[in-house]
Amino acid sequence: MSETIVVLYHSSHGSVEAMAHEIAESIEQQGATALLRTFVAKNPHDIVISKDELINCDGLAFGTPTRFGMMASQAKSFWETTSDLWLKGQLIDKPACVFSSSSSMHGGNEATLLNLSLPLLHHGMMLLGVPYDVPELLATQTGGTPYGASHVAGSSNSNTLSKDEIKICQSVGKRLTHIARKLK
Repeated sequence: MSETIVVLYHSSHGSVEAMAHEIAESIEQQGATALLRTFVAKNPHDIVISKDELINCDGLAFGTPTRFGMMASQAKSFWETTSDLWLKGQLIDKPACVFSSSSSMHGGNEATLLNLSLPLLHHGMMLLGVPYDVPELLATQTGGTPYGASHVAGSSNSNTLSKDEIKICQSVGKRLTHIARKLK
């Protein structure tokens, strides 16, 4: 039976959604099933996450744009409803990773990635970063950190993902799937 990895995100201007799609494509290339899910349906193709999908997944990739170094409020509101899962330990030992986008190079991506990590750690999930064997991590002039994939969208949010950012997103999906497979 194939692993099921949830790619859960909120996107305001499309950058985080583009990252989510790169991560999901990488997961699918590894032979696993990627479930793209959002917190709020903004577009006809959006599917809102259910708690059952989170409970039953084999891994989680979680991303939002940066909001003053923190996750988007839509994501925070969702995590605040998951105390029942926490009390039952239903997410313990699931591998997870985080990703984010900001408008500027020093716009808070690293702080946001750390902030995105907090509910996952409280749930007992195993947080995966981006190891330095990913060559793009050392070469990038835009986004990408050891804490997770990131993107610099520009002040008008018009920058598309750079080649390095795409490779880092793909490496995150590949590693998450690999670890989920080992744990299953």
